[in-house]
Amino acid sequence: MSCELSRTTVHGYIDGELDAVRAGEFERHVEGCTECRASLDQLESLHRRIERSQLYETASIGLRQRVRTNLPGGEGARRRWYVIPVFAAAIIAAVFWLAVSLVEPHTHSAQIAAELVDAHIRSLQPGHLTDVESTDQHTVKPWFDGKLDFIPPVADYSEQGFPLVGGRLDAADGRTVAALVYGRRKHLISLFAWPDKSASTGFSSSGSSRGYNWLMWHSGDMRFSLVSDTSASDLEQLRELIHP
Repeated sequence: MSCELSRTTVHGYIDGELDAVRAGEFERHVEGCTECRASLDQLESLHRRIERSQLYETASIGLRQRVRTNLPGGEGARRRWYVIPVFAAAIIAAVFWLAVSLVEPHTHSAQIAAELVDAHIRSLQPGHLTDVESTDQHTVKPWFDGKLDFIPPVADYSEQGFPLVGGRLDAADGRTVAALVYGRRKHLISLFAWPDKSASTGFSSSGSSRGYNWLMWHSGDMRFSLVSDTSASDLEQLRELIHP
């Protein structure tokens, strides 16, 4: 179900346009709303990226003086002032394109990540962790045959500190996905995998939500995501084992 506040209030909150009462109400709402939390994270990421990109330039003293000199008018001045708004429009269009190209894939990934964090949390309830429980990859991998339209890569990394626990079916991105479960000391890690041709190989993103870290990447025509309450460095280490 779509949350109305994610469309009507998030922008006002992040731009500081809400009064103290409404801002406080929205902050309490975000604590329990995955969609608004994801939207807020996306906008904050966009603001940080635009700030880091430094898409602005301070006018030099000489430029400011030439502008002042041309203010009284004249045909030449009018022609130059005609160019300025056209140039400004081009800059605005370029910035908008850059913002969309940077944020759109991250927006989609953040939405999927919110779904996967929810799925991982659900799996921690008694009886939901695995559909097939085994440390043997030759038992877990064949279990997925006929249940999915793809075969997920299954391997045991016990020697590297990530023993295979089992696997299950789960849902994300509007489809059924494979979920492999690994251990890491006293923590459990869900590795989600499903076909996805929407992003190029090498695209990756990461983040945290409600005390859980997530890491997402593409390899070939597949998308993968790790979710766990273990450290981000542990997730990165497991990713390197899966796709060196």
